[in-house]
Amino acid sequence: MNNTILQINQLKTYFFTRNGVVKAVDAVSFGLRKGESLCLVGESGCGKTATALSILRLIDSPPGEIVDGEILYRGEDLLRCSSKRLRQIRGNRIAMIFQDPQSSLNPVFNVGDQIMEQVKLHLRLGHQAALEKTVQLMEQVGIPRVRERMKDYPHQFSGGMKQRVMIAAALSCNPEILIADEPTTALDATIKMQILDIFQDLKQKRNTSILFITHDLGTVAGIADRIIVMYGGRIAEVGTVFDIFDQPKHPYTLGLINCLPSISKRGERLTPIPGMIPSLINPPEGCIFYPRCQRHMPICEKQRPKEVAVSGEHTVACYLYS
Repeated sequence: MNNTILQINQLKTYFFTRNGVVKAVDAVSFGLRKGESLCLVGESGCGKTATALSILRLIDSPPGEIVDGEILYRGEDLLRCSSKRLRQIRGNRIAMIFQDPQSSLNPVFNVGDQIMEQVKLHLRLGHQAALEKTVQLMEQVGIPRVRERMKDYPHQFSGGMKQRVMIAAALSCNPEILIADEPTTALDATIKMQILDIFQDLKQKRNTSILFITHDLGTVAGIADRIIVMYGGRIAEVGTVFDIFDQPKHPYTLGLINCLPSISKRGERLTPIPGMIPSLINPPEGCIFYPRCQRHMPICEKQRPKEVAVSGEHTVACYLYS
């Protein structure tokens, strides 16, 4: 569509280890639209974080390498642009909130200076203007007594407050795209809802495009416009929130939904997905989910299924629908 600002085509990110080649991201394609909240969901080890890090070329090399594909930001391929150009885009036009704020913040600098550094670098502001911009950003994400607390160090902040600092830093240059990698994983339920409210405000007030990554399918119901279900480094299903929750097609998506607790299941045992995620060094030749799928057919073991349209924007990579 013409409002797509980030398009990923056949992305392949592999890790070359002594035990073999780990195909962490294996021919993944999708687009992110202006002002859209797109959620990547799946179990740990399904390739969500590797996909996000690949967008900004943050894969550790060695052992990681982006071996093929395109990552087009407004038509410009980020995999082929210069390092200087990429530094202009990182944090400025495309920002990322990393999974663990504790390890992402520098323990020897106060939080205010860490945000100000990025403001000065990308916006080229003087000290006083950068200071006021930092105060404004920290107030926007709900940090109290900002002028006092910006002098504190990361260890003086709770987990939820550290995450707010990371969001403030990511928003410092008003990016078009915000990549959030498991931003609520280590937070309690109340703080989690407050952080999700911040993302909703960003989308509504700034028209920010959000790529939200989580293993918790229940978290995305109130924030997503579209959902991508990943498994084993591949895309299993794509659809709107209504498509995924009310009309799930892929057996893996159904398994994730059956694992969600609900009031209607009170007193019942949750239904786990049998088996384990296969090794991505030597994945199954056909559908990577077939060893755990109770509906697999002989063709599933031999040939990788292609994504097919079910209805509208709803696609699924499964032989049950091809």
